[in-house]
Amino acid sequence: MKIRHSDHRDKIELQMTPMIDIVFQLLIFFIMTFKIVLPEGDFNVRMPLAASESPAPPSETPTLRLEMTADGEGKLVELRLGDLVFTGEDRFAKLHAHVRSLVGDAGGPGVATDQEVDIDADYGLRYDYVMRAITALTGYIENGQRHQLIERVRLTPPDEA
Repeated sequence: MKIRHSDHRDKIELQMTPMIDIVFQLLIFFIMTFKIVLPEGDFNVRMPLAASESPAPPSETPTLRLEMTADGEGKLVELRLGDLVFTGEDRFAKLHAHVRSLVGDAGGPGVATDQEVDIDADYGLRYDYVMRAITALTGYIENGQRHQLIERVRLTPPDEA
């Protein structure tokens, strides 16, 4: 019996064209489905800090206190800024108009850089009411231009009682 020695082996060639096609298809897919997310509004909200050893220096302007009272279901019952109570469905618009009058914003950019507002919200109050209050206090957009009202907004520590 004669054994053949063949020197020609079956050559395996990798087909690069389909691999390159797949890479380009994936690249096009990811480019076409990529969505740029715009950053949310930049609120200068300061949370309460731990008690420090030295007392804070007194402010020249008194801090406004916004009290938000909730019912058992988390709905807003009362919105009070100092001695003023805002009622009705348009209470946040009334709050916004009052803040604009305090800042002196008559259609132009007015900023109360020294004014601070403490938001004292009930523990069970729904989050969207707090955000609407922050929006009414901090500013608005008119004709594509951003108008800043109050820069410093603090949230008081929640009280579960």
